[in-house]
Amino acid sequence: MRDYTKFYINGEWVDPSSPKSLGVINPASEEVCAQIALGNDEDVDKAVEAARTAFQYYGSSDRKFRIELLKEIIEIYKKREQDLADAISEEMGAPAKLAIQAQASAGLGHLSQALEVLETFEFEEGREPHRVFKEPIGVCGMITPWNWPVNQIACKVAPALAVGCTMVLKPSEVAPLSGYLFSEIIHEAGVPKGVYNMVNGDGAGVGTALSKHPGIDMVSFTGSTRAGTQVAQNAAPTVKRVTQELGGKSPNIILDDANLEQAVSRGVMHMYNNTGQSCNAPSRMLVPAHKLAEAERVAAQVTEKVVVGDPKAEGTTMGPVVSEVQFDKVQGLIEKGIEEGAKLVTGGPGRPDGISKGYFVKPTVFSEANNDMTIAREEIFGPVLTMIPYKSEEEAIAIANDTDYGLAGYVQGGDISHARSVASKIRAGNVHLNGAAPGRDLPFGGYKQSGNGREWGPHGFTDYLEIKAISGYEG
Repeated sequence: MRDYTKFYINGEWVDPSSPKSLGVINPASEEVCAQIALGNDEDVDKAVEAARTAFQYYGSSDRKFRIELLKEIIEIYKKREQDLADAISEEMGAPAKLAIQAQASAGLGHLSQALEVLETFEFEEGREPHRVFKEPIGVCGMITPWNWPVNQIACKVAPALAVGCTMVLKPSEVAPLSGYLFSEIIHEAGVPKGVYNMVNGDGAGVGTALSKHPGIDMVSFTGSTRAGTQVAQNAAPTVKRVTQELGGKSPNIILDDANLEQAVSRGVMHMYNNTGQSCNAPSRMLVPAHKLAEAERVAAQVTEKVVVGDPKAEGTTMGPVVSEVQFDKVQGLIEKGIEEGAKLVTGGPGRPDGISKGYFVKPTVFSEANNDMTIAREEIFGPVLTMIPYKSEEEAIAIANDTDYGLAGYVQGGDISHARSVASKIRAGNVHLNGAAPGRDLPFGGYKQSGNGREWGPHGFTDYLEIKAISGYEG
């Protein structure tokens, strides 16, 4: 069992101010795989103080120094990438292949992207005789989720380090193992003391303390919309900047001229990626009504090929959901779909056949749903796809936009120019045409209750910067 009961504060591994531990559950076995400590206000105070002291020099550090620092972090990350993948698989159930090829590699991708952006980023703009400067905002509080743990840590830490911010990270207490290893990488890379700090804990004990703390200049939060609104309320009295990447209920419009089998297959497999635990999952598949029966057939065939089981086993393509809480939530929503009259195409309540232990969910497809059903409104965050028929393209666009969320959208069609036109009408921060993957150099974030601000690439630097105008600079 892993003993991860120390915090990383001011360049050292330190004991918590008060001994209070939490067992981390392996969702595939339901057994405790690690112990972490739960922090409190006092631990957060120490971390913030270290970060504020470090900002006095790191905030004005040389670009070349920060470039070399990121290069060193990247080299050590590469050496520990398999360790990170193993931890991710253990803490949140990602199959081994997904853990190394998508989860752990994503963290490396964000670090590398931040380095590339930093090398040419313009921190000054001439407005003769004036000048505009982009300066680091200060001390950043970072609260990250369990579903893509290292991805979300890296896409916050990397740009903050690049522009000269200092920080305090709170990884998810549900999946904290990879965050602990990430902190070991930071330490080994020689990041100056106090620049990066990590305090484990839950939302009530550490998340609230970070978002309220007067010494924190901005909070970057990724998680549920409910928790995001609480973070914003906690931060409001100190008027700190808050950036949020929250929930989603993303539409996948399959146009009438799309290759139906290809489009449905792609959409179903994307939905099951990471056991459906992705905020941008294409969870609502909008299908021409006259093609719905055929779409159901394809979806069922694709689902039958999904191999649910032990994340470490060769050939497993889908692991468990992350926790008992999540398992119960997904099961409840599957039951709700049946209760409200949606057609169950495949899957359904309970664990897959032959599995009696672990938080495993049957990959499930509903059809003949309407956009007022609970399974079409709420973010399920599990391997559950809702198929909704539409009679006209205008109706499809209206259904797509009839949601509180706006993180992602998907459009699939044969005529790319027409697909682009439909994409332009989707109210979402990221729209993917014909299965195109997101680029890490593109801004990632959402409209409406999916959050604010943007992460990834050059746009990911923006929220960590303040803008200063100096009039008459050229004399």
